[in-house]
Amino acid sequence: MSIPVIMRALQQASLNGPQDLSMITDATVPTPGPGQVLVKVTAAGVNIADLSQARGTFRGGPQPPYLAGFEATGEVVALGEGVTNIGLGAEVIGVGYGAFAEYMVLAAAAAMPIPSGWTGEQALGLPVNLPTAVAVLKPLGQLAAGQAVLIHAAAGATGQAAVKIAKHYGAVVIGTASPEKHEVVRSLGADHVLDSRSDDLATQVLALTGGEGADLVIESVGGDTFGASLAATRRVTGRVVVTGLPAGMASLSNWDLVYEHQVQIIGFNMGKLIQVAPRIFGDVMSELFKLIGAGVLTPVQPTIYELADGPRALAILEGRASIGKLALRV
Repeated sequence: MSIPVIMRALQQASLNGPQDLSMITDATVPTPGPGQVLVKVTAAGVNIADLSQARGTFRGGPQPPYLAGFEATGEVVALGEGVTNIGLGAEVIGVGYGAFAEYMVLAAAAAMPIPSGWTGEQALGLPVNLPTAVAVLKPLGQLAAGQAVLIHAAAGATGQAAVKIAKHYGAVVIGTASPEKHEVVRSLGADHVLDSRSDDLATQVLALTGGEGADLVIESVGGDTFGASLAATRRVTGRVVVTGLPAGMASLSNWDLVYEHQVQIIGFNMGKLIQVAPRIFGDVMSELFKLIGAGVLTPVQPTIYELADGPRALAILEGRASIGKLALRV
């Protein structure tokens, strides 16, 4: 296959948000270094982290102007020095920098094969959304059968997976979503679905749990929702796993933890988990593929936008108007 010198890509020009993301046609096609592969991208996943990067709240994120996106699937078309675990022509999925482009470089060790029976588009979410759902429920959240779990953004890509997995583990699932998404969340097996924008969310959760609160809360929203999550958590033994802050930052003091919210708070970052606790990450991936093998997690077709429509897709995600996974077809 002939590899061009330049390519189409979406470039983020500022840290003011996705409105400053635009198509360029003269981006340089990257060259794989030692231990890397070059992938001809067929589709790229759209993630909350893309918004964090575009808003400048992603610690250590790229500085503008940069090629946006980090999750993609496609065909391996060139190998860097020393790559022996993967061959030319392999269909893979993985995370790196510059996924919203016709070509991107991936670390060969992190280029995952597409599961049997899945398309590349359906596998988007496999490196990020699905392992996040497993990690926050089990090794971090310690969810057990019979416990109540509150899952925010339950209609999103990670939220949908978390609902399915939590039900498989025997939990009582309380999901939050905007009203027009409630039927989707119920169809996944959620026992209760609440309006994510309700002013008395914590009161409703307490009522559903006999006044005790949820044993586990997956806090993926931030902003005012963070306070509601703490208030909705069972005292002393309840866990809150914090995975993101698309609605903004929230403050918490030691006074709050001693006198107001006596709960266990756990911060989650996938990159840090891989770096600091690779054994736990390995356990997460092992459990993930068991869930796929057992049919708990099945292929789901994302909502597809063309590459040029990337800014619109990110705006839809930021406006919390999306359901499930969003992707860009390259």
